[in-house]
Amino acid sequence: MKLSIYSDKDAMSRATADLIADQIRRKPDSLLCFPSGESPTIVLNSLVKYGLEGHVDFSQCRFVGLDEWIGMDENDAGSCKHYLYSNFFNPLKISQKQIIFFDGLAENPDQECKRIDQYIQEYGPIDLMLVGLGMNGHIGLNEPGVDFHSYAHITELDPVTVKVAQKYFTKTTELSGGITLGLQHFSEAKTAVLIVAGKKKAEIVLKVLTEKISNKIPGTIIRSHENAFVFLDEEAASQLSDNTRETVSNH
Repeated sequence: MKLSIYSDKDAMSRATADLIADQIRRKPDSLLCFPSGESPTIVLNSLVKYGLEGHVDFSQCRFVGLDEWIGMDENDAGSCKHYLYSNFFNPLKISQKQIIFFDGLAENPDQECKRIDQYIQEYGPIDLMLVGLGMNGHIGLNEPGVDFHSYAHITELDPVTVKVAQKYFTKTTELSGGITLGLQHFSEAKTAVLIVAGKKKAEIVLKVLTEKISNKIPGTIIRSHENAFVFLDEEAASQLSDNTRETVSNH
């Protein structure tokens, strides 16, 4: 695992975008997975800029959605699908044929999980999987207690997730559940990238990088990945001692 700490969120995001751009240049038909939320916005904006300026060619890439709220689709402003279409797919005019995403309105969510798993089995493993980190240490919607060996699955949302997620909606929204790629997908991804910014995440970052690898804090799984990158800004890294920074970086 490689730990990199940047002066601010902008610098961290640009470095992340550059890593993704390099991946696409090496393998133009990469299978990529991006998250929604606050963390990746600048990353995606940078990638859109690269694409529109002709520095990166996304035409052969495939994209798989990380997660979605049950009962929502791209027409819901707070949905994961709406976020990624608004911030990435639509600005770059990515073909629908290149995208596979969870249908939060599917009548049979279990079948929906199998559909996504089969797609990744056919076109994967995922070449680069970018994720953020929840306040409770979740990755995607893999909440504390999740089976590390799970593939796509339905998840019962942790109260912390429900509370924090309200910021994505214009009014208080009842979230009944989630559907997400599993941590086995994350483990099998050829490259795993975790990005975290902001002082509010400093405590959970410290736990993820120093406490026992356990499903009690799903994000700790990053330390068992053979080709993982952790990109932090200084605020998110503010509780890490110099010794921890050096030890983790050399792990």
